[in-house]
Amino acid sequence: MMQQKLRCGWATDKDERYTRYHDEEWGIPVYDDRLLFEMLILEGAQAGLSWQTVLNKREGYRKAFKGFNPRKVAVMTDCELEAQLKKPDIVRNRLKVFATRKNAIVFLDIQHEQGSFADYLWRFVDNQPIINRPASMADVPVTTELSDRISKDLKKRGMTFVGSTIIYAYLQAVGVVNDHTADCFCAMPAPA
Repeated sequence: MMQQKLRCGWATDKDERYTRYHDEEWGIPVYDDRLLFEMLILEGAQAGLSWQTVLNKREGYRKAFKGFNPRKVAVMTDCELEAQLKKPDIVRNRLKVFATRKNAIVFLDIQHEQGSFADYLWRFVDNQPIINRPASMADVPVTTELSDRISKDLKKRGMTFVGSTIIYAYLQAVGVVNDHTADCFCAMPAPA
């Protein structure tokens, strides 16, 4: 009999999509601006909901928001955004839907100023992921000084749905922070 892989506690007893997300995406460093934008929008959409709910609507979000191309999202009209509010395959929250366009505009400003959003984001950690290896998910914070700083900067620039808790989840999702538990097969080696 094949032995089951040990995973972080949040990834057990979920559907295949959820497990695949844990195994193949969560905590893996991302440097692609399109994917960084996608995850920023999805993490903001999650506010007040479960990640599984948003993950199950991911394809709907990709269709609604033009493959998460920030240039295309930044020029979406009010009518286009209103139309998205009628689609059941995304979270139909007016503030979140309209924040997508607003955040795309700021995202593009950061790209222009910093060269890329990846450059902007990774500079906060000197281009090295933070590897924590917590003993359990109970040892994982919901915010840190790092998420506070990034959240504050993004808000100052005009983004919304980027509070410190959302940003910490985002940092985990895009691998700036790796919080896979020490017993998880995805855990990175402890820093030297």
